[in-house]
Amino acid sequence: MYKKILLPTDGSEYAEKAEKHALFLAEASGAEILALSVVENSYFVGLPSDDTIYHVNEMLKKETEKNLEKVEQMKEEVQSDVKITLKVEEGSPADVILDTIDREDIDLVVIGSSGKSGFDRLIMGSVADKVVKAAKCSVLVIH
Repeated sequence: MYKKILLPTDGSEYAEKAEKHALFLAEASGAEILALSVVENSYFVGLPSDDTIYHVNEMLKKETEKNLEKVEQMKEEVQSDVKITLKVEEGSPADVILDTIDREDIDLVVIGSSGKSGFDRLIMGSVADKVVKAAKCSVLVIH
């Protein structure tokens, strides 16, 4: 049924739950997983220098790479042979996810219901909500 599953992850509790569901669904359907972690770079507006922006961006990239390493560790723990591609991108998480759906011909998105940032959810609405409303494929939201 599914050929390619997108698994956005930010390392949150809900993202880890989504990882388990994505692995199960990929094994059951023979799909591959594209695990995506997005560096939110809108926070850089107003920072004092390019050097500061560069260092903050590098720290955020390292954090997103750790999120993706968790996906690999979970795969090893359950001894799965599902093909997983790890990807780090920069931008607005919902926009990057929606662009990735189109670019990568995604059949299903498995996403956690809430991420790490409660303040952003209050101000802008959750990434999961935006993806559900705009995605051109099925979206499974894990709570």
